[in-house]
Amino acid sequence: MTAPVTSAASKSARPQASEHAPYYGKYTSLVPDGSIVETLRKQMGDTAALLSGVPADREEHRYAEGKWSVKEVVGHMADAERVFAYRLLRFSRGDETPLAMLFYPCLVIVLSTLPIAPLHWATPSARDLAILVAVGLLWPVAHALFATALKRSTIARLAPYEYSSIVWVVAIDFLVFAIAPSLTTLIGSAIIIVACLLLVERAPAAERVRP
Repeated sequence: MTAPVTSAASKSARPQASEHAPYYGKYTSLVPDGSIVETLRKQMGDTAALLSGVPADREEHRYAEGKWSVKEVVGHMADAERVFAYRLLRFSRGDETPLAMLFYPCLVIVLSTLPIAPLHWATPSARDLAILVAVGLLWPVAHALFATALKRSTIARLAPYEYSSIVWVVAIDFLVFAIAPSLTTLIGSAIIIVACLLLVERAPAAERVRP
């Protein structure tokens, strides 16, 4: 955890390359210079104006088969915003309470979506219900393991492994839902696997695992 944010200068300082994985540089480079607080305030109005201009008949639009609709993208952004806002609160206060991320962000998301759940409810089959229960049980276990990994290595080295989730998604789609992956998906999965193996191979022994 970083120290609490206390100075005006720190509100405008762009993260250094050493403070995040190289992948995220393409995002931080898009943030305008100046006060991050003012940028966030302005984006609230900009985002509302952008979304209000989307016609109702385009909310379910997908730019390609199997891709997310406009509505699904906005929902994902809303969920992610809650999680990142909670993390930002933790960072700003220098809160080092371990593993709190496993419960509280999820609780906030569940409680905030309960009011609209009846509008989109579809009764799951026994098979779908079993899958949902399995995912619910395995998800916190996976996050607990990843949190443990963060204690024993650096975030810069572990971050690329998050993208290995695409491999598991492809495998589950094929084995559970009988959805065959496309050639580009297989190629992308192979690239991710090779990249992760190269990271392990090239990492100095001292950096691979911390006691």
